Amino acid sequence: MPEMTNVRVTVLFAALGAVSLLAAGAPPQTPPPQTPPAPQQPREVFVPIVGEIGAPPRLAVVPFLALTPDQDTRAIAQTITEVLFADLSFEREFSMIPADVVRTVPAPRSIDDAQWDRWREVGADGVVIGTVRKTDRGLEVQVRVLSVRSKESAFGKEYSGTGANPRLYAHTIADEIFMQQRRLRGVARTKLAFSSDRDGERMPGPVADRTIKEIYIGDYDGYNQRRVTVTRSLNDFPVWSPDGRAIAYTSWRSRFMTIFVSHIYETTPPTTPAGGSWQVQNWLAAWSPDGKRLVFTSSRDGNPELYVVNADGTNLRRLTYNPAADTTPTWSPTGAQIAFTSDRTGSPQIYVMNADGTGLRRVTYEPYCDRPTWSPAPFNEIAYASRTGPGYDIKIYEVATGEVRQLTFGQGSNESPAFAPNGRHLAFTTTRWGKVQIAVMGRDGNDVRQLTRVGNNYAPNWSQ
Repeated sequence: MPEMTNVRVTVLFAALGAVSLLAAGAPPQTPPPQTPPAPQQPREVFVPIVGEIGAPPRLAVVPFLALTPDQDTRAIAQTITEVLFADLSFEREFSMIPADVVRTVPAPRSIDDAQWDRWREVGADGVVIGTVRKTDRGLEVQVRVLSVRSKESAFGKEYSGTGANPRLYAHTIADEIFMQQRRLRGVARTKLAFSSDRDGERMPGPVADRTIKEIYIGDYDGYNQRRVTVTRSLNDFPVWSPDGRAIAYTSWRSRFMTIFVSHIYETTPPTTPAGGSWQVQNWLAAWSPDGKRLVFTSSRDGNPELYVVNADGTNLRRLTYNPAADTTPTWSPTGAQIAFTSDRTGSPQIYVMNADGTGLRRVTYEPYCDRPTWSPAPFNEIAYASRTGPGYDIKIYEVATGEVRQLTFGQGSNESPAFAPNGRHLAFTTTRWGKVQIAVMGRDGNDVRQLTRVGNNYAPNWSQ
Protein backbone atom coordinates (compact mmCIF):
# COMPACT_ATOMS: atom_id res chain seq x y z
CA MET A 1 0.00 0.00 0.00
CA PRO A 2 1.56 3.34 -1.01
CA GLU A 3 2.14 5.96 1.62
CA MET A 4 -0.79 8.40 2.00
CA THR A 5 1.21 11.48 1.15
CA ASN A 6 -0.34 14.79 2.19
CA VAL A 7 0.12 17.98 0.27
CA ARG A 8 -0.19 21.45 1.67
CA VAL A 9 -1.72 23.54 -1.10
CA THR A 10 -2.52 27.16 -0.40
CA VAL A 11 -5.76 28.31 -1.97
CA LEU A 12 -5.88 32.09 -2.16
CA PHE A 13 -9.27 33.41 -1.12
CA ALA A 14 -8.21 36.95 -0.30
CA ALA A 15 -8.34 39.59 -2.99
CA LEU A 16 -5.10 39.86 -4.90
CA GLY A 17 -5.79 43.40 -6.01
CA ALA A 18 -8.46 45.94 -6.71
CA VAL A 19 -11.08 45.18 -9.32
CA SER A 20 -11.26 47.43 -12.34
CA LEU A 21 -14.86 48.44 -12.90
CA LEU A 22 -16.00 48.26 -16.47
CA ALA A 23 -17.31 51.81 -16.17
CA ALA A 24 -17.67 54.58 -13.64
CA GLY A 25 -19.66 53.58 -10.58
CA ALA A 26 -19.32 51.28 -7.63
CA PRO A 27 -20.85 47.83 -7.96
CA PRO A 28 -20.05 45.19 -5.36
CA GLN A 29 -16.35 44.45 -5.55
CA THR A 30 -15.50 41.44 -7.70
CA PRO A 31 -12.58 39.37 -6.43
CA PRO A 32 -9.98 38.21 -8.94
CA PRO A 33 -10.20 34.65 -10.20
CA GLN A 34 -8.84 32.14 -7.74
CA THR A 35 -5.52 30.61 -8.72
CA PRO A 36 -5.91 26.84 -9.05
CA PRO A 37 -3.62 25.20 -6.49
CA ALA A 38 -0.72 23.40 -8.09
CA PRO A 39 0.05 19.84 -6.98
CA GLN A 40 3.22 19.81 -4.95
CA GLN A 41 3.57 16.22 -3.74
CA PRO A 42 6.05 13.76 -5.18
CA ARG A 43 4.73 11.39 -7.81
CA GLU A 44 3.19 8.26 -6.32
CA VAL A 45 1.61 5.09 -7.63
CA PHE A 46 -1.75 5.81 -9.26
CA VAL A 47 -4.63 4.02 -7.55
CA PRO A 48 -7.76 4.14 -9.72
CA ILE A 49 -11.31 4.11 -8.37
CA VAL A 50 -13.05 1.57 -10.60
CA GLY A 51 -16.54 0.12 -10.70
CA GLU A 52 -18.11 -2.92 -12.25
CA ILE A 53 -17.25 -3.53 -15.90
CA GLY A 54 -19.23 -1.12 -18.05
CA ALA A 55 -20.48 0.93 -15.11
CA PRO A 56 -19.14 4.18 -13.58
CA PRO A 57 -17.51 3.87 -10.16
CA ARG A 58 -19.88 4.30 -7.22
CA LEU A 59 -18.61 7.14 -5.05
CA ALA A 60 -19.64 8.17 -1.54
CA VAL A 61 -18.99 11.62 -0.08
CA VAL A 62 -18.87 11.41 3.71
CA PRO A 63 -19.86 14.57 5.63
CA PHE A 64 -16.62 16.44 6.32
CA LEU A 65 -15.57 16.39 9.97
CA ALA A 66 -15.38 19.73 11.79
CA LEU A 67 -12.28 19.36 13.96
CA THR A 68 -12.83 22.68 15.76
CA PRO A 69 -16.08 22.63 17.75
CA ASP A 70 -17.72 25.88 16.68
CA GLN A 71 -20.80 26.53 14.59
CA ASP A 72 -18.91 28.36 11.85
CA THR A 73 -16.55 25.43 11.21
CA ARG A 74 -19.47 22.99 11.20
CA ALA A 75 -21.29 25.17 8.66
CA ILE A 76 -18.20 25.33 6.44
CA ALA A 77 -17.78 21.55 6.65
CA GLN A 78 -21.41 21.06 5.64
CA THR A 79 -21.09 23.49 2.71
CA ILE A 80 -17.95 21.77 1.41
CA THR A 81 -19.67 18.38 1.65
CA GLU A 82 -22.80 19.48 -0.22
CA VAL A 83 -20.98 21.43 -2.93
CA LEU A 84 -18.41 18.68 -3.48
CA PHE A 85 -21.21 16.13 -3.93
CA ALA A 86 -22.88 18.41 -6.53
CA ASP A 87 -19.60 19.09 -8.35
CA LEU A 88 -18.74 15.39 -8.58
CA SER A 89 -22.27 14.62 -9.79
CA PHE A 90 -22.15 17.25 -12.52
CA GLU A 91 -19.79 15.48 -14.90
CA ARG A 92 -21.61 12.13 -14.55
CA GLU A 93 -18.28 10.31 -14.32
CA PHE A 94 -19.23 8.75 -10.98
CA SER A 95 -22.42 7.13 -9.76
CA MET A 96 -22.95 9.09 -6.57
CA ILE A 97 -24.24 7.18 -3.55
CA PRO A 98 -27.16 9.17 -2.07
CA ALA A 99 -26.57 11.06 1.16
CA ASP A 100 -29.21 9.06 3.06
CA VAL A 101 -27.38 5.83 2.17
CA VAL A 102 -24.07 7.36 3.22
CA ARG A 103 -25.59 8.19 6.62
CA THR A 104 -26.30 4.49 7.26
CA VAL A 105 -22.54 4.00 7.69
CA PRO A 106 -21.32 5.25 11.11
CA ALA A 107 -19.55 8.59 10.88
CA PRO A 108 -15.77 8.21 10.76
CA ARG A 109 -13.85 9.16 13.89
CA SER A 110 -11.00 10.59 11.84
CA ILE A 111 -9.90 11.04 8.26
CA ASP A 112 -8.12 7.67 8.44
CA ASP A 113 -11.18 5.75 9.72
CA ALA A 114 -11.84 3.74 6.55
CA GLN A 115 -14.49 1.19 7.63
CA TRP A 116 -13.86 -0.88 4.52
CA ASP A 117 -16.46 -3.57 5.24
CA ARG A 118 -19.29 -1.12 5.83
CA TRP A 119 -18.55 0.75 2.61
CA ARG A 120 -18.44 -2.52 0.70
CA GLU A 121 -21.90 -3.35 2.10
CA VAL A 122 -23.44 -0.21 0.53
CA GLY A 123 -21.70 -0.87 -2.78
CA ALA A 124 -19.14 1.94 -2.70
CA ASP A 125 -16.11 1.70 -4.95
CA GLY A 126 -14.61 4.89 -3.59
CA VAL A 127 -15.11 7.06 -0.52
CA VAL A 128 -14.32 10.76 -0.07
CA ILE A 129 -13.48 11.69 3.53
CA GLY A 130 -12.43 15.14 4.69
CA THR A 131 -11.82 17.37 7.68
CA VAL A 132 -12.05 21.09 8.36
CA ARG A 133 -10.04 22.85 11.05
CA LYS A 134 -9.68 26.49 12.03
CA THR A 135 -6.14 27.71 12.55
CA ASP A 136 -4.50 30.96 13.55
CA ARG A 137 -4.01 31.69 9.84
CA GLY A 138 -7.49 30.74 8.62
CA LEU A 139 -8.77 27.36 7.53
CA GLU A 140 -7.20 23.98 6.93
CA VAL A 141 -9.03 21.39 4.84
CA GLN A 142 -7.83 17.82 4.38
CA VAL A 143 -9.33 15.30 1.97
CA ARG A 144 -8.82 11.63 1.11
CA VAL A 145 -10.31 9.49 -1.63
CA LEU A 146 -10.14 5.84 -0.63
CA SER A 147 -10.36 2.84 -2.95
CA VAL A 148 -12.67 0.32 -1.26
CA ARG A 149 -11.65 -2.45 -3.63
CA SER A 150 -7.90 -2.18 -2.99
CA LYS A 151 -8.10 -0.66 0.52
CA GLU A 152 -5.67 2.07 -0.51
CA SER A 153 -5.57 5.82 -0.60
CA ALA A 154 -6.22 7.01 -4.16
CA PHE A 155 -5.98 10.75 -3.47
CA GLY A 156 -4.85 12.84 -0.51
CA LYS A 157 -4.33 16.57 -0.17
CA GLU A 158 -4.44 19.46 2.25
CA TYR A 159 -5.65 22.99 1.45
CA SER A 160 -5.33 26.16 3.46
CA GLY A 161 -6.77 29.65 3.14
CA THR A 162 -9.51 31.78 4.62
CA GLY A 163 -13.08 30.72 5.28
CA ALA A 164 -14.52 33.48 3.08
CA ASN A 165 -15.50 31.18 0.23
CA PRO A 166 -15.87 27.57 1.38
CA ARG A 167 -17.43 26.63 -1.95
CA LEU A 168 -14.06 27.19 -3.64
CA TYR A 169 -12.47 24.45 -1.52
CA ALA A 170 -15.09 22.01 -2.82
CA HIS A 171 -14.69 23.22 -6.42
CA THR A 172 -10.92 22.81 -6.24
CA ILE A 173 -11.15 19.33 -4.72
CA ALA A 174 -13.64 18.20 -7.36
CA ASP A 175 -11.55 19.46 -10.28
CA GLU A 176 -8.43 17.80 -8.92
CA ILE A 177 -10.22 14.48 -8.32
CA PHE A 178 -11.52 14.54 -11.89
CA MET A 179 -8.05 15.23 -13.27
CA GLN A 180 -6.30 12.64 -11.12
CA GLN A 181 -8.90 9.89 -11.40
CA ARG A 182 -10.51 10.41 -14.81
CA ARG A 183 -7.96 12.53 -16.71
CA LEU A 184 -10.81 15.01 -17.15
CA ARG A 185 -10.67 18.76 -16.92
CA GLY A 186 -13.54 19.66 -14.61
CA VAL A 187 -15.42 22.96 -14.76
CA ALA A 188 -16.16 23.52 -11.07
CA ARG A 189 -13.87 26.57 -10.89
CA THR A 190 -15.04 28.12 -14.15
CA LYS A 191 -17.28 31.19 -14.48
CA LEU A 192 -20.17 32.28 -16.64
CA ALA A 193 -20.57 35.82 -17.96
CA PHE A 194 -23.96 37.06 -19.12
CA SER A 195 -26.08 40.20 -19.43
CA SER A 196 -29.11 40.93 -17.28
CA ASP A 197 -31.84 43.52 -16.79
CA ARG A 198 -32.48 42.34 -13.22
CA ASP A 199 -31.88 45.79 -11.72
CA GLY A 200 -34.97 47.17 -13.47
CA GLU A 201 -33.25 50.39 -14.54
CA ARG A 202 -34.18 52.42 -17.59
CA MET A 203 -31.96 54.55 -19.79
CA PRO A 204 -32.65 57.82 -21.62
CA GLY A 205 -31.78 58.45 -25.23
CA PRO A 206 -32.71 57.35 -28.76
CA VAL A 207 -32.42 53.57 -28.16
CA ALA A 208 -35.54 51.54 -28.94
CA ASP A 209 -35.16 49.16 -25.98
CA ARG A 210 -34.43 51.43 -23.05
CA THR A 211 -34.13 48.75 -20.42
CA ILE A 212 -30.61 48.81 -19.00
CA LYS A 213 -28.60 45.60 -19.29
CA GLU A 214 -25.40 45.16 -17.35
CA ILE A 215 -22.76 42.45 -17.48
CA TYR A 216 -22.73 39.89 -14.66
CA ILE A 217 -20.48 36.98 -13.82
CA GLY A 218 -21.16 33.96 -11.63
CA ASP A 219 -19.88 30.52 -10.76
CA TYR A 220 -20.59 27.64 -13.12
CA ASP A 221 -23.36 26.38 -10.83
CA GLY A 222 -25.17 29.72 -10.61
CA TYR A 223 -23.81 30.84 -7.25
CA ASN A 224 -22.00 34.11 -6.49
CA GLN A 225 -23.63 36.10 -9.30
CA ARG A 226 -22.40 39.69 -9.26
CA ARG A 227 -22.59 42.74 -11.43
CA VAL A 228 -19.39 44.00 -13.05
CA THR A 229 -20.55 46.93 -15.18
CA VAL A 230 -22.18 50.17 -14.09
CA THR A 231 -22.78 52.09 -17.31
CA ARG A 232 -26.54 52.78 -17.19
CA SER A 233 -26.73 51.68 -20.82
CA LEU A 234 -27.13 48.52 -22.84
CA ASN A 235 -24.31 46.01 -22.42
CA ASP A 236 -24.63 42.61 -24.04
CA PHE A 237 -22.89 39.58 -25.55
CA PRO A 238 -19.97 39.22 -23.10
CA VAL A 239 -17.12 36.86 -24.03
CA TRP A 240 -14.24 35.79 -21.79
CA SER A 241 -10.67 36.08 -22.99
CA PRO A 242 -8.86 32.72 -23.01
CA ASP A 243 -6.85 33.66 -19.91
CA GLY A 244 -10.04 34.49 -17.99
CA ARG A 245 -8.92 37.98 -17.04
CA ALA A 246 -10.75 40.12 -19.61
CA ILE A 247 -14.26 40.34 -21.00
CA ALA A 248 -15.14 41.77 -24.40
CA TYR A 249 -18.74 42.91 -24.79
CA THR A 250 -20.99 45.04 -26.94
CA SER A 251 -22.05 48.32 -25.32
CA TRP A 252 -24.06 51.43 -26.12
CA ARG A 253 -22.34 53.38 -23.33
CA SER A 254 -20.97 55.87 -25.89
CA ARG A 255 -24.49 56.27 -27.34
CA PHE A 256 -23.43 54.20 -30.32
CA MET A 257 -22.74 50.48 -30.47
CA THR A 258 -19.15 49.30 -30.16
CA ILE A 259 -16.97 46.70 -28.46
CA PHE A 260 -15.28 47.27 -25.13
CA VAL A 261 -12.60 45.08 -23.58
CA SER A 262 -12.27 45.32 -19.82
CA HIS A 263 -9.56 43.67 -17.75
CA ILE A 264 -11.88 43.20 -14.83
CA TYR A 265 -9.20 42.40 -12.25
CA GLU A 266 -7.02 45.41 -13.08
CA THR A 267 -7.43 49.14 -12.63
CA THR A 268 -6.80 50.06 -16.26
CA PRO A 269 -9.74 51.61 -18.14
CA PRO A 270 -11.55 49.55 -20.78
CA THR A 271 -10.30 49.69 -24.35
CA THR A 272 -12.09 49.76 -27.71
CA PRO A 273 -9.84 47.80 -30.09
CA ALA A 274 -12.34 48.09 -32.97
CA GLY A 275 -12.72 51.83 -32.54
CA GLY A 276 -16.22 53.12 -33.21
CA SER A 277 -18.39 56.16 -33.93
CA TRP A 278 -21.92 56.94 -35.03
CA GLN A 279 -20.81 55.99 -38.54
CA VAL A 280 -18.68 52.98 -37.51
CA GLN A 281 -20.55 50.65 -35.18
CA ASN A 282 -19.19 47.30 -33.98
CA TRP A 283 -20.73 44.37 -32.17
CA LEU A 284 -20.59 40.64 -31.36
CA ALA A 285 -16.89 40.03 -30.73
CA ALA A 286 -15.19 36.66 -30.28
CA TRP A 287 -11.65 36.01 -29.02
CA SER A 288 -9.21 33.89 -30.98
CA PRO A 289 -8.06 30.80 -29.05
CA ASP A 290 -4.67 32.39 -28.35
CA GLY A 291 -6.28 35.59 -27.05
CA LYS A 292 -4.38 37.78 -29.51
CA ARG A 293 -7.22 38.73 -31.87
CA LEU A 294 -10.90 39.56 -31.95
CA VAL A 295 -13.29 38.83 -34.80
CA PHE A 296 -16.42 40.96 -34.85
CA THR A 297 -19.19 42.48 -36.96
CA SER A 298 -18.90 46.08 -38.14
CA SER A 299 -20.90 48.49 -40.28
CA ARG A 300 -17.82 50.55 -41.18
CA ASP A 301 -18.13 49.77 -44.89
CA GLY A 302 -21.87 50.27 -45.11
CA ASN A 303 -23.34 46.90 -44.14
CA PRO A 304 -22.60 44.26 -41.47
CA GLU A 305 -19.37 42.47 -42.40
CA LEU A 306 -16.84 40.46 -40.40
CA TYR A 307 -13.48 41.94 -39.44
CA VAL A 308 -10.54 40.78 -37.36
CA VAL A 309 -8.27 43.00 -35.27
CA ASN A 310 -5.45 42.46 -32.82
CA ALA A 311 -6.44 42.82 -29.19
CA ASP A 312 -4.40 46.05 -29.01
CA GLY A 313 -6.36 47.57 -31.91
CA THR A 314 -3.73 47.07 -34.62
CA ASN A 315 -3.88 45.21 -37.93
CA LEU A 316 -7.59 45.59 -38.72
CA ARG A 317 -8.63 43.38 -41.65
CA ARG A 318 -11.93 42.74 -43.39
CA LEU A 319 -12.90 39.08 -43.88
CA THR A 320 -16.26 39.01 -45.68
CA TYR A 321 -17.50 40.81 -48.79
CA ASN A 322 -21.21 40.41 -49.33
CA PRO A 323 -24.16 42.83 -49.35
CA ALA A 324 -25.99 40.61 -46.85
CA ALA A 325 -25.46 40.73 -43.08
CA ASP A 326 -22.60 38.61 -41.68
CA THR A 327 -22.69 38.34 -37.88
CA THR A 328 -22.11 36.24 -34.72
CA PRO A 329 -18.62 34.85 -35.50
CA THR A 330 -16.99 32.05 -33.50
CA TRP A 331 -13.47 30.57 -33.82
CA SER A 332 -12.60 26.92 -34.24
CA PRO A 333 -10.45 25.46 -31.41
CA THR A 334 -7.29 25.75 -33.52
CA GLY A 335 -8.03 29.29 -34.69
CA ALA A 336 -7.82 28.14 -38.31
CA GLN A 337 -11.52 28.62 -39.10
CA ILE A 338 -14.44 30.87 -38.23
CA ALA A 339 -18.14 30.01 -38.26
CA PHE A 340 -20.73 32.77 -38.51
CA THR A 341 -24.31 33.61 -39.45
CA SER A 342 -25.24 35.14 -42.80
CA ASP A 343 -28.52 35.80 -44.60
CA ARG A 344 -26.83 35.94 -48.01
CA THR A 345 -29.15 33.19 -49.32
CA GLY A 346 -32.31 34.85 -48.04
CA SER A 347 -32.58 33.49 -44.48
CA PRO A 348 -29.92 33.36 -41.77
CA GLN A 349 -27.76 30.24 -42.03
CA ILE A 350 -24.46 29.04 -40.55
CA TYR A 351 -21.32 29.30 -42.70
CA VAL A 352 -17.70 28.28 -42.13
CA MET A 353 -14.62 29.90 -43.65
CA ASN A 354 -10.88 29.93 -43.11
CA ALA A 355 -9.61 32.53 -40.66
CA ASP A 356 -8.36 34.66 -43.56
CA GLY A 357 -11.81 34.73 -45.20
CA THR A 358 -11.15 32.06 -47.86
CA GLY A 359 -12.79 28.67 -48.26
CA LEU A 360 -16.36 29.76 -47.52
CA ARG A 361 -19.01 27.02 -47.26
CA ARG A 362 -22.56 26.80 -45.98
CA VAL A 363 -23.27 24.14 -43.35
CA THR A 364 -26.96 24.52 -42.42
CA TYR A 365 -30.06 24.31 -44.61
CA GLU A 366 -32.93 25.13 -42.28
CA PRO A 367 -35.56 27.88 -42.09
CA TYR A 368 -33.55 30.12 -39.72
CA CYS A 369 -30.26 29.54 -37.84
CA ASP A 370 -28.23 31.87 -35.63
CA ARG A 371 -25.61 32.25 -32.86
CA PRO A 372 -23.11 29.48 -33.70
CA THR A 373 -20.54 28.53 -31.07
CA TRP A 374 -17.66 26.16 -31.82
CA SER A 375 -16.89 23.46 -29.27
CA PRO A 376 -13.42 23.12 -27.76
CA ALA A 377 -11.20 20.16 -28.60
CA PRO A 378 -11.43 17.20 -28.72
CA PHE A 379 -14.99 17.65 -29.95
CA ASN A 380 -15.43 19.25 -33.35
CA GLU A 381 -18.98 20.56 -33.22
CA ILE A 382 -20.88 23.79 -33.76
CA ALA A 383 -23.90 24.46 -31.57
CA TYR A 384 -26.48 26.95 -32.82
CA ALA A 385 -30.08 28.12 -32.39
CA SER A 386 -32.58 26.95 -34.99
CA ARG A 387 -36.14 28.20 -35.43
CA THR A 388 -38.51 25.29 -34.84
CA GLY A 389 -41.93 26.91 -34.89
CA PRO A 390 -42.69 29.99 -32.81
CA GLY A 391 -39.40 29.70 -30.91
CA TYR A 392 -35.89 28.30 -31.22
CA ASP A 393 -34.15 25.09 -30.21
CA ILE A 394 -30.49 24.23 -29.74
CA LYS A 395 -28.91 21.95 -32.31
CA ILE A 396 -25.37 20.68 -32.88
CA TYR A 397 -23.66 20.34 -36.24
CA GLU A 398 -20.89 17.73 -36.31
CA VAL A 399 -18.17 19.20 -38.52
CA ALA A 400 -16.56 15.89 -39.49
CA THR A 401 -19.75 14.14 -40.60
CA GLY A 402 -22.16 16.97 -41.37
CA GLU A 403 -24.76 15.33 -39.13
CA VAL A 404 -27.11 17.46 -37.03
CA ARG A 405 -28.63 16.48 -33.72
CA GLN A 406 -31.21 18.40 -31.71
CA LEU A 407 -30.79 18.98 -27.96
CA THR A 408 -33.92 20.90 -26.93
CA PHE A 409 -37.47 20.22 -28.07
CA GLY A 410 -39.84 23.14 -27.76
CA GLN A 411 -39.75 23.75 -24.02
CA GLY A 412 -39.84 27.51 -24.41
CA SER A 413 -37.48 29.22 -26.82
CA ASN A 414 -33.84 28.12 -26.46
CA GLU A 415 -31.02 30.26 -27.83
CA SER A 416 -27.41 31.51 -27.45
CA PRO A 417 -25.61 28.21 -26.78
CA ALA A 418 -22.11 28.37 -25.25
CA PHE A 419 -19.85 25.38 -24.68
CA ALA A 420 -18.11 24.65 -21.39
CA PRO A 421 -14.30 24.62 -21.70
CA ASN A 422 -14.24 20.81 -21.59
CA GLY A 423 -16.95 20.59 -24.29
CA ARG A 424 -19.21 18.37 -22.19
CA HIS A 425 -21.89 20.96 -21.33
CA LEU A 426 -23.65 23.95 -22.83
CA ALA A 427 -25.03 27.09 -21.26
CA PHE A 428 -27.97 28.66 -23.09
CA THR A 429 -30.94 30.97 -22.65
CA THR A 430 -34.45 29.60 -22.34
CA THR A 431 -37.97 30.87 -21.69
CA ARG A 432 -39.24 27.52 -20.38
CA TRP A 433 -39.63 29.02 -16.89
CA GLY A 434 -41.31 32.23 -18.05
CA LYS A 435 -38.74 35.01 -18.37
CA VAL A 436 -35.48 34.62 -20.25
CA GLN A 437 -33.19 32.62 -17.97
CA ILE A 438 -29.82 30.92 -18.28
CA ALA A 439 -29.56 27.16 -17.97
CA VAL A 440 -26.93 24.50 -18.52
CA MET A 441 -27.26 21.01 -19.95
CA GLY A 442 -25.07 18.13 -21.03
CA ARG A 443 -23.92 17.99 -24.64
CA ASP A 444 -26.51 15.22 -25.09
CA GLY A 445 -29.32 17.58 -24.04
CA ASN A 446 -29.89 15.90 -20.68
CA ASP A 447 -29.56 17.19 -17.13
CA VAL A 448 -30.97 20.70 -17.70
CA ARG A 449 -30.35 23.00 -14.70
CA GLN A 450 -31.62 26.54 -14.17
CA LEU A 451 -28.94 29.03 -13.08
CA THR A 452 -30.64 32.45 -13.02
CA ARG A 453 -33.98 33.40 -11.51
CA VAL A 454 -34.08 37.20 -11.26
CA GLY A 455 -35.02 39.42 -14.20
CA ASN A 456 -34.21 38.48 -17.78
CA ASN A 457 -30.75 37.10 -18.50
CA TYR A 458 -29.04 36.77 -21.86
CA ALA A 459 -26.03 35.60 -23.90
CA PRO A 460 -24.07 33.33 -21.53
CA ASN A 461 -20.39 32.72 -22.15
CA TRP A 462 -18.22 30.20 -20.32
CA SER A 463 -14.74 31.07 -19.06
CA GLN A 464 -11.76 28.82 -19.70
